[in-house]
Order: sequence, then structure tokens, then C-alpha cells
Amino acid sequence: MTRGASGPIVTLGESMGLLRQERPGPLHAQRQLGFGFGGAESNVAIAASRLGAPAEWIGRLGEDSVGDLIERELRAEGVTPRVVRDPDAATGLMLKERPIPDTSRVVYYRRSSAGSRLRPEDVPAGAIERAALLHVTGITPALSASASATVDAAVARARAAGVPVSLDLNYRSALWSEGEAAERLRALIAAADIVFAGDDEAAIVVGARPVPELAAALAELGPAEVVVKLGARGCFARIDGAEHERAATPVRVVDTVGAGDAFVGAYLAERVSGAPVPQRLDTAILAGAFACLHPGDWEGLPTRRDLELWRRADPVQR
Repeated sequence: MTRGASGPIVTLGESMGLLRQERPGPLHAQRQLGFGFGGAESNVAIAASRLGAPAEWIGRLGEDSVGDLIERELRAEGVTPRVVRDPDAATGLMLKERPIPDTSRVVYYRRSSAGSRLRPEDVPAGAIERAALLHVTGITPALSASASATVDAAVARARAAGVPVSLDLNYRSALWSEGEAAERLRALIAAADIVFAGDDEAAIVVGARPVPELAAALAELGPAEVVVKLGARGCFARIDGAEHERAATPVRVVDTVGAGDAFVGAYLAERVSGAPVPQRLDTAILAGAFACLHPGDWEGLPTRRDLELWRRADPVQR
């Protein structure tokens, strides 16, 4: 058994306040917006926690009410926040617009935010070393030099302690170019045990090619587990050399934002519980489907009971 296998799934990155349009249409015509929070890594932690896996999120928040909300909501979701509160920078914000039904556009206000000032010393002593797994994304290294160094330090600590490393490429074009991302992500992939990527993200790193070849090319860089997320087409995985393919669960989509994080969190929760690969992928697919049924980033993520009800009732809209 890998060292730390009984510990929590540990994630680190930036969480931000989230303003969202509740109704589709031009933003200037809206008079009310919903408010919450989101962030790829905290979304993953919540997804794992709802499925019974202990989870922790490491990050930097401002000394403001948005930071208070994020820390409080994470605790309410069973996620242990290990937070540094920054007196000199505000918690970032993002705005989710719905210009037309079933379509979202996210705008970020994060320049010089508290989260972008994450630094290696923000990661508590022992937090990585006692983890069941460390999960990072390609978002954090693109935020700033100090955030990038934090990811490297955390990964190095995990490798030294024998803790598995999970990486979701999560390429964001607003943060860096494809060329910059490809070089940086290759190094992280080489240090990871598990890699998640959309097919478009994988192509940035290894070049455009058929999905099975994308997975094989990523695996050649080092990770034993590669999962290519295909959205409405399901997923394709290459795990210890064996190939697995799953179709998506068809649903009436409300909002796809957060579905990839739900997929990842569910896969990791099943992995640390010792579930076999088919169960990991099936649960991940279902969790991603649940996320699409709700307008929030994480609010609609399923519990074990939700998944069982889904399997028994087959509520798919056909």
C-alpha cells in the first residue's frame, strides 16, 4: 500500500467568489445575480468529500467576507481548509454569464489576488506527507511565479514521501499560451502518477492525434494512469497499459462548468477507497453528469446515496 493511503486527498490552488447569472440573456438586463464560490481544486475536494473520501484544500484567501464564505462553505462540505489569510490582497472573483440558454461564459478578476500569491511556505508541514494523494492542476502554475513554485514544492514533497500525485491539465488560455503551457505541463506530467486531460488539452502537450494515441503519448511521459475526458462523448483511459472506454450518461444539461472537476473528484475518491478501475470510471461519469444538472460549480455534486438512487431509478431524460 502506498504511504499515506489512509490519509486525505489533498488539493491546493485558488478558490474565488462567484457571481452568476441565474437567468439567460444579456448581463445588462439582469437585476439579480447569485453568489457563491468556485475553483477547480476546491471543486475536486468537495466532489471527493461528498463521496466519503477525507479531503483537504490548501490555499490563500483575502481577509475579507468572500474569504470567510469560502472557508465556511468548505468546512460545511466536510473539506478541511488549510488557509493562509492575506491582509494585503483580496480574494479573487469570477463572473459566470449566461448569454443564451445552456451556454456559460466565465470572466475572471484575479490579477494580484490572494490566491495568486500562494507560496511554498503556505503548505503546512506534514500536510503532503500524510496524504493519501496530492491533486494539483495546470491552473495554479500559470497564476504567478510563487504559485508555480508552490506546485513544484508540493509535488516534490509528495514524491519524496511516496504519496501519489494527480494532475488535471486544466489549460486556461487567458492565463498563458499553448507553447508556455505545453513545456510546463510536460514536466508536471512526468512527475505525476495520474493525469486527467481533455482531448484538446492533451493535444497541446503531445500534438493532435486520435484519442487512444493521445492517452498512450501522455502515458509515455511517465504516469501509469491517464484519463482523457471527452465531455458528451464520455472518457477514454489507459491504466497500467490497459485501455478502458466509457460513454457519457445523457442528461438534460443546465451548466457544464464543474463537470470535469466532479469527474476527477469522483475518480480519486474511488481510487483511494481501493475500487477497481471500471468502478472508478463509472462513478466519475455519473458524477460529471450530476454536475451538468445544476447551475453551480459544485452545489449539484452527488453523494453516494444520490448515485444509488440514480442507478436504481434511471432518471435520464431521453
